[in-house]
Amino acid sequence: MTKLKWLLLPLALTLVMAIALIGCNGNSDTTSPTTEPGLSGEITEAGSTTVQPVAESLAAAFMAKYPDVNVVIQGGGSSTGVKSAAEGTVDIGAASRELKPNEEGTVVPHVLARDGIAIVAHPTQTVSNLTKDQVREIFAGEITNWSQVGGANETINVVAREEGSGTRAAFEEMVMGEDALITAMAILQPSNGAVRTTVAGDPNAIGFLSFGYLDSSTRAMSIDGVAATVDNAQNGTYPIVRPLLFLTRSEPTGLVKEFIDFCLGPEGQAIVAVDYIPVN
Repeated sequence: MTKLKWLLLPLALTLVMAIALIGCNGNSDTTSPTTEPGLSGEITEAGSTTVQPVAESLAAAFMAKYPDVNVVIQGGGSSTGVKSAAEGTVDIGAASRELKPNEEGTVVPHVLARDGIAIVAHPTQTVSNLTKDQVREIFAGEITNWSQVGGANETINVVAREEGSGTRAAFEEMVMGEDALITAMAILQPSNGAVRTTVAGDPNAIGFLSFGYLDSSTRAMSIDGVAATVDNAQNGTYPIVRPLLFLTRSEPTGLVKEFIDFCLGPEGQAIVAVDYIPVN
């Protein structure tokens, strides 16, 4: 046994020296000296639930490109987006409407995309086209039965967004005008998704949705004979189109500017174009 130990000793010493050399050189092997440092840090965004899905897709693509960046996307509504950006409680606010006169100057707007607002009903609804005037009269509670617009003798159940919603504000501005209010009998919902779910579950319901939320669970109606499609919104024939905005407290710099530039650049606008109308 003593002879065996002496035979193994040189091998053991050699192994120890090799491990020591690896330990000394380990750091230089794990970091390439030619690697360029990437972006890092965190960005917070909050506001419009219409903007939220596309903002989440943009954030995911940006984080995939820059793994050391974390982009946190939240909802809350357009008014929350404007207020949060103006107060600096988030880096970026989001709104799905034009800024109101009292909001102008409090934030810097960046037009991310444009979006159509569709008038939607249950997929089984036989009425497929309404005039813009008929839409206004339905949501004002002046037309209350589907038979008045060529449908069955059934009461129309109006579904709308709550106060503070950018989608509602844009709808009121472009459809209701200054002289008509959404009926007090309307079923109010806190998000586009909730409006879609409600309309999809009621054969006599009617509501309004961002184009980005359209799917087979509801039926988008033509307005004045023009189908609710991205192409028609882009060519100007569809009449209910509004801007989607990113908002910053001042001109963006640093990481926030990099993210907004990405969103407005070719990669970001390709993501926008999936559901909305790109601006670049």
